Amino acid sequence: MKNNYDIVVVGGGPGGSMAALHSAKGGANVCLLEKTRDIGYPVRCGEAMGEWAIKQFFEPKPTWIAADIKRSRIVAPNGIPIDIPFNKEQAYVLNRRVFDYDLSLMASKEGANVFTKCYVKSIDRNDENGYDVHLDYLGEHKSIKTKLIIGADGIESRVGRWAGIKTQVNMRDMESCIQYSVGNIELDSNRIDMYVGNNWAPGGYLWVFPKGDGTANIGLGVGSKFNRKKSAKKYLDEFIENKYPNATIHTTMCGGVPCSKPMTHPICDNVMLVGDAAHFINPITGGGIAAAMKSGMFAGQVASEAIIANDYSENFLKKYISLCQKDFTKRHEKIYKVKETITKLTDDEMNQMALKINKLPPHKITLGRVFTTAIMKKPSLIIDVMKMFAGF
Repeated sequence: MKNNYDIVVVGGGPGGSMAALHSAKGGANVCLLEKTRDIGYPVRCGEAMGEWAIKQFFEPKPTWIAADIKRSRIVAPNGIPIDIPFNKEQAYVLNRRVFDYDLSLMASKEGANVFTKCYVKSIDRNDENGYDVHLDYLGEHKSIKTKLIIGADGIESRVGRWAGIKTQVNMRDMESCIQYSVGNIELDSNRIDMYVGNNWAPGGYLWVFPKGDGTANIGLGVGSKFNRKKSAKKYLDEFIENKYPNATIHTTMCGGVPCSKPMTHPICDNVMLVGDAAHFINPITGGGIAAAMKSGMFAGQVASEAIIANDYSENFLKKYISLCQKDFTKRHEKIYKVKETITKLTDDEMNQMALKINKLPPHKITLGRVFTTAIMKKPSLIIDVMKMFAGF
């Protein structure tokens, strides 16, 4: 580990690895710092991702894929299922441990220095128009001088707070999430299931994502105003006891997910935030892998340009915001409006919606049709929904 880098990336998830990869590809001297001993573990994600989303960046490797998903099922509060085939594109449930590791390996092959067991303790402005990054690396205290920091350190982003970026999330947009990785269950290995309604996961949804060989990620998110009467864990335990009584629980993951609008200004002088740290999360699904990778790519590109221009000002870094807006953040803002409408649906309204959709010919049942039906009381959003789910 050197004492000076052009760019320091904090966090070794998909966003951080993509930022390091594209910073290095642009000619910058970059290091990536990950606090855990293994990049890709522990997994804090349902691990689902669309085929098209991965192919924006790379051709998927077989080792990345735990399950090929060709259809989905949405289950109404009364148990009525809506079966939805994917018309043009399939999806995947990833093996994030392998996927994340490979992304960091790609970054290192481009020239980035990757360090694990590296805990960033603080950052301080220095008198060289940059930052000093203070960290513990394998039990030894070190300081690194850098011109730019890319914060890829998740929703709790300390980098953002230290730099003075407004990272607070309105509590009404936070969901309490818990997920078990389970085994010894029987399920369709090519279908993801999503349960909606107050009996399953009020203010959110419950998911069953298969991973092959009788295993799955089963989890849920509960809206913040609903988790006072019953915890997210209680909802999940009751579901598994009823639906998969023979399931064995192998790992448990808990945390909060900001299903909010994306952060509008995830930058300041010398600092950019990417992925979850910038609240780049789909407000309906809570998914954020693709947005993390895309924002990491954009941040890396802009960071390497800033090094060449010797300009690390907030004004120069605004290009990063523009790239994100053109690609996905404006779309996320529209999805947030849709979320605000569908979370107000009563269980009875969702049950009636399921009955109505199931009367359609099977080839006309799509994700777009489901969400269009859900927002009929808000016709101004229908065009947005049609664009969101084109092809699915």
